[in-house]
Amino acid sequence: MKSILSAVFLLIMAAPALAQTEKLGVGDAVRVTVFQQPDLTTEARINEKGLIAMPLVGEVKVAGLSQHEAAVAIGESLKKGQYLKNPQVAVAITTVRSKQVSVLGLVARPGRYPLDDTSTNLSDVIAAAGGISAGGAETVTVLRDGKERKVDVFKPFKIQGGDTVNVERAPVFYIYGEVTRGGAYPITPDMTVMQAIAAGGGITPRGSDRRLKLRRPAAGGQLVETDAKLNDRVKADDVIFVKEALF
Repeated sequence: MKSILSAVFLLIMAAPALAQTEKLGVGDAVRVTVFQQPDLTTEARINEKGLIAMPLVGEVKVAGLSQHEAAVAIGESLKKGQYLKNPQVAVAITTVRSKQVSVLGLVARPGRYPLDDTSTNLSDVIAAAGGISAGGAETVTVLRDGKERKVDVFKPFKIQGGDTVNVERAPVFYIYGEVTRGGAYPITPDMTVMQAIAAGGGITPRGSDRRLKLRRPAAGGQLVETDAKLNDRVKADDVIFVKEALF
């Protein structure tokens, strides 16, 4: 009887690999069954790092594997930990969510969106979420299998099921004092203090381009003030202060 059950179990293990060649992805829910070990039966959702939590062995990476390959990986973990000599493991998908992408942050409609063959470009996914909101950055963070990648929205980039797209606040600088329009402004690549002043409408007749102060956040969070020059590079969260001219 035991041998018959074992044979049936092996057929169950093989079936997912034959019937389902697609890979497991982030967000998918799976059921893990270990033959003759009911305490190890587990239902889990694959997290953003591509892992599921298993009794005894802890987290096992299964994203990117077929159901059969995931079963083998879990079995190897049980064997390596010396919990079972010859574990027979089956993995079955219970809910498929890896064909979706999460869009978070500064977009009009954050949420989960389905992917198909015509909407896998990053720009299409952002558009489906209503576009980037005011103040959002054009360089977004794509989280895939636990790894982050910075991507320009306007450059071709294919999104995969299970990805998370996070639109963060665009980096800005602040300018005050004797400028026409003080306030916060977005930073452009390689921006200089001179360009930052121009973004603020230029220096007023009372101001001086020789009396510039720059306050920059230090590692500890405090602001460090230094004299600024027109060709100095501007960084995110810099505060530029244009002082009055000395007469």
